[in-house]
Amino acid sequence: MSAPDDQWWLAALGDTLVWARLRVLESGSAEVFDARGETLVYDDEDSARAALLDAEFRAFDGLDEDDAAQLGFDLDSTEPPEAEDDEDLVPLMTEKRDTDHL
Repeated sequence: MSAPDDQWWLAALGDTLVWARLRVLESGSAEVFDARGETLVYDDEDSARAALLDAEFRAFDGLDEDDAAQLGFDLDSTEPPEAEDDEDLVPLMTEKRDTDHL
């Protein structure tokens, strides 16, 4: 399950959406859980955000319909993945888009 302070990011690679979860810890450090199941640790939230932006990820909660259309998906029918634990989350972190309906 996602924690309330989890921030979801996504990138569009061809016909695939790739998710990443940014989590800011009480210590002020930040973790990015990626689609390979790896957790990358950063000194702070700004560093983690910069790394995600450098990798061409966009913050999901900051997207509007136009942004989603540019990335090739429908915002209303797209939600961050959910699972009981990170192990179950990994296969849900990449999602093939139905390009026939774009």
